Amino acid sequence: MHDARVIAITGATGGLGGRVARLLAAEGLALRLVVRDPARAPDLPGTEVARAQYRDGEAMRAALDGAETLYLVSGGESADRVAEHRSAIDAAVAAGVGRIVYTSFVAAAADATFTFARDHFHTEEHIRAAGVAYTFARSSLYLDYVPVFCGEDGLIRGPAGDGRAGWVARDDIADTTAAILSGEGHDGETYDVTGPASLSMAEVAAELQRATGRPIRYEAETLEQARASRASSGAPDWEIEGWVTSYAAIATGELDLVSDTVARVAGHEPQTLAHWLERNPPRSDLIDLPAAGPPDLAGVRTATPAWPWPSASRRAQGCAGA
Repeated sequence: MHDARVIAITGATGGLGGRVARLLAAEGLALRLVVRDPARAPDLPGTEVARAQYRDGEAMRAALDGAETLYLVSGGESADRVAEHRSAIDAAVAAGVGRIVYTSFVAAAADATFTFARDHFHTEEHIRAAGVAYTFARSSLYLDYVPVFCGEDGLIRGPAGDGRAGWVARDDIADTTAAILSGEGHDGETYDVTGPASLSMAEVAAELQRATGRPIRYEAETLEQARASRASSGAPDWEIEGWVTSYAAIATGELDLVSDTVARVAGHEPQTLAHWLERNPPRSDLIDLPAAGPPDLAGVRTATPAWPWPSASRRAQGCAGA
């Protein structure tokens, strides 16, 4: 028998899923945290914990049994991420889940410049075909990772040209998502979740400079330069292409989008980059990285990413997003 009050939350050990879980627990909703490692699950009132990972369809089906709603946080970048997502979606359908709320990405399309945005398009299509109610929360690039774009030389490098993006804070995404999960009237909706302004990389660098007092500027790369400069990371080609094309999607204008979703759904205005930096002063070890390589940034992002980004340590080598 299915309990309409139970919301299954994936990614609860991560930055976005954990935020959403805490917000919903504070409202007194019954939650089931579906995690790979139960020992790392947050201890929240009114929650139960189930162990599963997206690739294991049978474990996911058992973990979702009895839940009415699934909050599906997009999985970590992988060569077969769409297959992982499909496994989780199929398991949810088999378990009788009636609604899926999915963390997607703005401008998700089959031919998106940003290669990882294509994963989100195909995941959305699979959910649409599954025959359940759904809502897609398409987030823009995170404000939260802006500080780690900058190298030790004070440069932010990437092939973003003069393009712009509607950078958004994870707190605002979480507030919006929690409102979707706990509210009504969102079935069949696709929401673009952005900040209040569209900023170029040069403007991002200027805000970082104001916040840190350090000389910081943006240096545009060509696609070829960007691929070559990231080759030493040791990441596979598909991952490097994701990093590079995240900048390229800024250049094409695909991410130049500002919506009123946060205000309309969450009930408050989204944070500006200046406000976010004021509330979260950049750590010196994120802005001034040692020549030997990036520090351990485990405190910046934990476990599975809340939505499609490369690991913070690799990002510190000059990657814009994924």
